[in-house]
Amino acid sequence: MIQEYGKPGLAEQHATRAIFFVGGFGAASWAPLVPLLKARLGIAEDVLGMLLLCIGIGSLLTMPLSGAAAVRLGCRRVLTAAGLVYGALLLALCTVSSFQLAIPLLLIFGATMGCIDVVVNIQAAIVEKAAGRRLMSGMHALWSVGGFAGAGLFGIWVGTFSLTPLASTGIAAAIMVLVTLAASRHHLLPYGGDAGGKLLALPKGIVTFVGIIACIAFLVEGAIMDWGGVFLTTVRHFDMALAGTGFTVFSAAMLTMRLLGDWTVQKLGQERVVIGGSLLAVAGFLFIIFAPTVVLLYLGFFFIGVGCANVVPVFFSLLGKQHVMPISLAVPAVSTLGYLGILMGPAAIGFIAHQTSLYAAFTLLAALVLLQTVIAAYVYRHIVE
Repeated sequence: MIQEYGKPGLAEQHATRAIFFVGGFGAASWAPLVPLLKARLGIAEDVLGMLLLCIGIGSLLTMPLSGAAAVRLGCRRVLTAAGLVYGALLLALCTVSSFQLAIPLLLIFGATMGCIDVVVNIQAAIVEKAAGRRLMSGMHALWSVGGFAGAGLFGIWVGTFSLTPLASTGIAAAIMVLVTLAASRHHLLPYGGDAGGKLLALPKGIVTFVGIIACIAFLVEGAIMDWGGVFLTTVRHFDMALAGTGFTVFSAAMLTMRLLGDWTVQKLGQERVVIGGSLLAVAGFLFIIFAPTVVLLYLGFFFIGVGCANVVPVFFSLLGKQHVMPISLAVPAVSTLGYLGILMGPAAIGFIAHQTSLYAAFTLLAALVLLQTVIAAYVYRHIVE
């Protein structure tokens, strides 16, 4: 099928990056709408938490089936449709005032987000393999760039230009639609690999271990995002104005290393980057837990961001080199396990912190990253590069 359409080239690489940008931009553009949705619906925090869970449920329902959709319809059709629906749903969520309507909208929003995440990684794996060189880290960096752009532009439109949230969201939705259409034209792949006649993506063999690595990586990222500020304010007694600084340092380090990731992997090798990076992240957690000074504390967040940045991109690349599952099934299987980490992480950390302390919870995160290192070494022994 791939040979029939010709070998993906530079245009396909740019189109893939564009869709990664749309995915991150949409997610970041949704974040400022959450408190507005809460106010419009007049609901309490606990109800809002349950409502937001619909996004995760929608993603988990879609991810295992997205690979089969890409095979049957092609990445171009799936990503184009998902990107357009993604923008339209963002605008709808800015205006919805009915709790009963908000539930299906959030379910479909999460389903669309999960579909984009899976299918764009399938396209990225195919494009990278055709290019014969490292591209995946740079591709994933565009998701982070989209996230920074979406969060920053909303603040500029509302704060600087005094636009209404609806107008600002309309601009964001228009950007997502235009970028999606431009990528679809130049050039998303009209195929999506071969699923071997199967519909549902369930991990097996070495792909299961890659999924566990993704689960840990996303769990750690989600925990830093949701609990880093709480740790700084309640355990290290930082002012509330500085609550988000730890995650900012972490995010900046991760974005920088993903932008440099392809070059770094080419110079040092995938195994050194993953295992060395994981050990650096463990050191980062130790700095956060035991650092006697603020500088070392922030250095801990920096180390975690640097160490974790290229773990997921590297292993998505490796999925193209294993022979246990077709790439169109392996990617959604791993993505689903990874997303479980995002959902489980904040809740698990909260439970452990309540039973013991945040110190113990962050120590567990360090232990999980160390386990990730062991599993990564095992995977490298069984996937021939």
